[in-house]
Amino acid sequence: MALHQFDYIFAIAMIFAFLDAWNIGANDVANSFSTSVSSRSLKYWQAMILAAIMEFLGAVLVGSRVSDTIRNKIVDIDVFSEEPAVLMLTMATALVGSSTWLTLATSIGMPCSNTHSIVGAVIGAAIAAKGGQNIHWGWNGVSQIIASWFIAPAIAGCFASIIFLISKFGVLEVKNPRTSLRNAMMLVPCLVFAAFAILTMLIVWKGSPKLGLSDLGTRTICGAIFGTAAVAFAVYMLFAFPFYRRKLVHEDWTLKWYDIFRGPIYWFKSTDNIPPMPEGHKLTEDYYRGRRYDEAGNLIDDNGRVESESVDGKSDSHDEISQEDIEKVQSINVQDKHVPTTKPQEKKHKFPRGFSKYWALAKESPKNWPFCILLVLTHGVRQDIITNQAGSKDMLAGNLAKMHTASKYYDNKIEFMYSLLQAITACTMSFAHGANDIANATGPLATVYLVWTTNTTASKAEVPVWVLCYAAGALVIGLWTYGYRIMANLGNKLILQSPARGFSIELGAAVTTVMATQLAIPVSTTQSAVGATVFVGLCNKEWKTVNWRMVAWCYLGWIFTLPMAGLIAGLLNGIILYAPSKGITYTMG
Repeated sequence: MALHQFDYIFAIAMIFAFLDAWNIGANDVANSFSTSVSSRSLKYWQAMILAAIMEFLGAVLVGSRVSDTIRNKIVDIDVFSEEPAVLMLTMATALVGSSTWLTLATSIGMPCSNTHSIVGAVIGAAIAAKGGQNIHWGWNGVSQIIASWFIAPAIAGCFASIIFLISKFGVLEVKNPRTSLRNAMMLVPCLVFAAFAILTMLIVWKGSPKLGLSDLGTRTICGAIFGTAAVAFAVYMLFAFPFYRRKLVHEDWTLKWYDIFRGPIYWFKSTDNIPPMPEGHKLTEDYYRGRRYDEAGNLIDDNGRVESESVDGKSDSHDEISQEDIEKVQSINVQDKHVPTTKPQEKKHKFPRGFSKYWALAKESPKNWPFCILLVLTHGVRQDIITNQAGSKDMLAGNLAKMHTASKYYDNKIEFMYSLLQAITACTMSFAHGANDIANATGPLATVYLVWTTNTTASKAEVPVWVLCYAAGALVIGLWTYGYRIMANLGNKLILQSPARGFSIELGAAVTTVMATQLAIPVSTTQSAVGATVFVGLCNKEWKTVNWRMVAWCYLGWIFTLPMAGLIAGLLNGIILYAPSKGITYTMG
């Protein structure tokens, strides 16, 4: 029997579940790709596309596995058996409390745990409805989840440190450049095998029951894991290995990124006809550009020369509107063909930072509005994250130049090999994040939907595919529109990022998330990522290579999240339930 008298509660739950998932994308997903963007392994727009794909797939294929944990491991559902509508309201107000706090935290640039937020909101709403004695405070409930918040960063940090130290002593800090490059050529394929094994493990180990993966036997699962990793290893050796060997060892400067698809040819193609590299040509990108300083604090390139343009945080090349763009729009408005339009050479039309620049252009003519709308819609994907990070002058940033200078800069050739590997691990981490954290929105929403449609409080709430798709879509929208806000506060503002460091961070955090998903524990990927970042930073054997102000800011957000979300949800639920004339009236029948 559907509770159509409470259609409005279901509608409210839908709205705030969308907002909750939007905040997961805007606040939490930045952790998955922040290191990749901050190390220049991926451009920002590339990261956004990959994140959208992997987060959506992770949420839809695996996300239902931990959704029940949000409900059953926190509160005793049986106490609502005679009043299902109260459970429905409790989960709806939990979504309101969680999403409200996350919106506030995201707006001030505070990285916080979405898992913390929904757990605190469910606890607060449930206490308001049935009292604290019905909360599962023991190890099989809230205590286990709280413990994971402290254990997860340590576990992720240990994994990330081990992975980075293998690369550090086996490749990065080998004094002979030729030996270092040779070791990297041998180590990276092994790391590819490990990364793909972890990704496959996450899919088949605790995959969606709808795919039938939960019925696979142990031998089949092991075969799938190692078989997929072996195929990835073979593809890497067939395409990427000969490409890297020709580009880095034989220094074929004519190769483009798409030549990697011609990899098999380079196994047999002679290296005798490679033209000499022009003087001053860079074989690879400088992955430390914009974050490399001399002893005087001047921004320098990889040759030690002072760069002509320093990062001062006052301009954003990706967010400027060129005079040429403006004149293209204005040319539409020219009614008199005899009126010439001038085109200044290399001149930038600068507006005040923020959306006021779009407003200034819109005021010039109504016909500029479509272009301005396009600028607004794409604002979130046209950000220069590294400039925002390295040029930050706020109190939390501290002295970033001093912190970056205290870290070691490694050979760009080696970092180039890790850049593709980091893109793979970023996708792995993103998939794992979608699988684990989507439960923060889908768990309560699935409960509301169950009660609304069946008027029951079953211990198992099957998460419909449309709920997973709905939340995953909201997550992707949040990432694309506002993910840059939190991403700018991570990455290079925590430690000096590079592809080798970022790969270790992402793989360590991904392993931790895989373990949590296997145990059906909704751990915080935020804490896993930050813990892994701090541990890798400490591998420099210098305390000052980590921005402890930003670490404290992150922990402050984690500490406040649970009680704040709980207070909002609890107060709201209590007011609705116990208001003399506005409470819910429920009739069995």
